[in-house]
Amino acid sequence: MTMEAPEEFESHRPRLFALAYRMLGSASEAEDVVQDTYLRWSTVDPAGIRTPAAWLTKVMTNLCINHLTSARARRELYVGPWLPEPVLTRTAAADRLGPLETAEQRESVSLALLTLMERLTPAERAVFVLREAFGHSHREIAEAVGIEEVHSRQLHRRARERLQSPRRHFDVDDGQRREIVERFFAAALDGDVAGLEQLLAEDVVAWADGGGQVSAARRPVVGREKVLRYLLGVGVGVRPGGVRIRAEFAEVNGEWAAVLFAGPALFAVVVPEIRDGRVGGVRTVVSPGKLAFAARQLA
Repeated sequence: MTMEAPEEFESHRPRLFALAYRMLGSASEAEDVVQDTYLRWSTVDPAGIRTPAAWLTKVMTNLCINHLTSARARRELYVGPWLPEPVLTRTAAADRLGPLETAEQRESVSLALLTLMERLTPAERAVFVLREAFGHSHREIAEAVGIEEVHSRQLHRRARERLQSPRRHFDVDDGQRREIVERFFAAALDGDVAGLEQLLAEDVVAWADGGGQVSAARRPVVGREKVLRYLLGVGVGVRPGGVRIRAEFAEVNGEWAAVLFAGPALFAVVVPEIRDGRVGGVRTVVSPGKLAFAARQLA
């Protein structure tokens, strides 16, 4: 490897991480796949690679497809709902997930869409991400995935059909979304029943990912009344032992959310989904393994 090879790879690392995260829905696994890509890069002579970006994209895409194939079996045995690992997207450091300036860009990393993409086969997910989030042509995608261009088009069409054109939930501006989120958490932490009823959509759904490591609802909670009872019943304001919860607001996966601390420790990330000015979904990650990346970002 030449002296310039590591620098060349580092110039591509942010894009590779952003791509791998969208494919895998896991920041820790994305870091591992990016590192595996670097190990393969370190064994070749970059002078013989005409387009490093295309070469790295192809290697990493196929590593992600292999990883997703094995992950599908593991996730079938997952305890309770599976949610993606949360990533803070408005920090002092450079954004790890790439530009999130438009509603489409924010939706491409939203927990809602990343969860829906679990419906896709590994190949469908790779084609969908490369096309929708990174704007690659089907010719480029076919080269990266190792398929015919016509097959890439078929996989993309099938992926969009399986995702059923998910409703966009960035229908209010950034300031309004933050205001709704702040009101929601103020009501939840204070046990304000009337305030929560006003903010929750009638068909709201709440998911909680404890990964079998900590206590969390094993099934989605559906409907305003049930979600209201659930939010009040879990006692989001106080932890066992009387430890008071502290909430800070942050942008997580392009959406305003709350990061909850018990003392100095991060113990939950709660991401409300705002639709038509109300909370239409609540995704809570409490699995310690899935909070490690966000905890490092907050350190």
